[in-house]
Amino acid sequence: MDELVNSINSYVWSYALIGLCAVTGIYFSIKTKFLQIFYIKDMVRLLFSGQKSEKGISPFQAFSLAISGRVGTGNIVGVATAIAMGGPGAIFWMWFIAFLGSASAFIEATLGQLYKQDIDGEYRGGPSYYIEKGLGIKWYAVLFAVITVISCGLLLPGIQSNSISSALINAFDVPTYEMSGIPINIVGIGIILLLAIIIFGGVKRLGKVAEFVVPFMAGAYILMAIVIIGMNIQQIPNVLKLIFSSAFNQESLYSGVFGSAIAWGIKRGVYSNEAGQGTAPHAAAAAEVGHPAEQGLVQAFSVYIDTLFVCTATAFMILFTGKYNVNDPSVAGNFLTQNVPGVDYTGFTQAAVAHHFGSFGNSFVAIALFFFAFTTIMAYYYYAETNITYFLKGKSSKGYIWALRIGFLIATYYGTIKTAETAWAIGDIGVGLMAWVNIIAILLLGNVGLKVLKDYKDKRKKGIKNPDFDPEELGIKSADFWMKK
Repeated sequence: MDELVNSINSYVWSYALIGLCAVTGIYFSIKTKFLQIFYIKDMVRLLFSGQKSEKGISPFQAFSLAISGRVGTGNIVGVATAIAMGGPGAIFWMWFIAFLGSASAFIEATLGQLYKQDIDGEYRGGPSYYIEKGLGIKWYAVLFAVITVISCGLLLPGIQSNSISSALINAFDVPTYEMSGIPINIVGIGIILLLAIIIFGGVKRLGKVAEFVVPFMAGAYILMAIVIIGMNIQQIPNVLKLIFSSAFNQESLYSGVFGSAIAWGIKRGVYSNEAGQGTAPHAAAAAEVGHPAEQGLVQAFSVYIDTLFVCTATAFMILFTGKYNVNDPSVAGNFLTQNVPGVDYTGFTQAAVAHHFGSFGNSFVAIALFFFAFTTIMAYYYYAETNITYFLKGKSSKGYIWALRIGFLIATYYGTIKTAETAWAIGDIGVGLMAWVNIIAILLLGNVGLKVLKDYKDKRKKGIKNPDFDPEELGIKSADFWMKK
């Protein structure tokens, strides 16, 4: 089974997908005239403007819901994995894809807003909706919806729950045992009970929980990182030199490490910041805004929060303390660097923080990882449910939603009793399949997103602080919600 999973994963995450992610980010960066640089002021302003409504959540709640999907295991375990598999240079390629991916995130989130619909009193949208409405290709929209329900509903939750379980068991020595041959994981049981209370409350409860938890968890973690960076401030030049030299080391080009740095940096970068993956547009569509480009800008900013802030904080903590190993890509089981004997890469961050704060560091990372990963699981559920409602527009979906909830909780628990390698490989397949379908779609619909951006820019230049939006003025069809509005 593990061999089959790894084989499928290698095909999905070939260099073709890695190259597609990078080329798409470059293309939209150029076409948007690098909005990720020149519109940061608007991004921050829009983040805290706007109000929620009976049908939609506020821009900040949508941002928090999207961040809850982005800021998760990828920021702690994913960064450690990138360093373990691709060396310190992988961090540069995570930065690289985050910078470019911010433009891709703008396009997909704007399209999510543009083609959203009012279904059963709640705003719903995402790639399935803009593929059907924008491209007019129903089968392709259904394909994305099927992949997303399977990926977010069954494949991805296990990565997050596995990481929570590993960290808490490592920090607090939580016992695990078997009952009649069935593995019993106390952490896993606790996760699904808490998760059930939240997901049965609908999108608005998800938005409220994310709005409260995300700023708290990200703020506390970054504060801890700032303290450790301050304690090692003199090492920053050396760490930056290590990252850049490892990313562009010509000698390692021949041994395959250079390629590993690019592959693992982009792979883990896309997993972490979700730019182009097609998940964040679901959250973007739920926001109540006056112009689709506004939520696009907010979501573009969330990529920075994820990778340039949180992932960088993790990378610095690990590299400052030297608490990492680097696998040899040419010989299985060998290490190019082995600074942490007997510690799996999932424990690098805990070991790095514990280096400064002892057992408290272990506990702090475990608790932080719980909040990071738990809110990501919440977001995955929302993405899966949104695609269920896409299948059943106007029809009763209660039975299907209940089936999703039960399957989702089972998949979440299952992740806590699987090995980390298997859980990550299964999750990577889900991420990769969604990225393939969504990136092709946003490339085909890119001109529509660029029209919306131009409309926003033109109105802002005229001094309109909060522009309105009329798709018919731009010749955009099938944007039913905005036409009615």
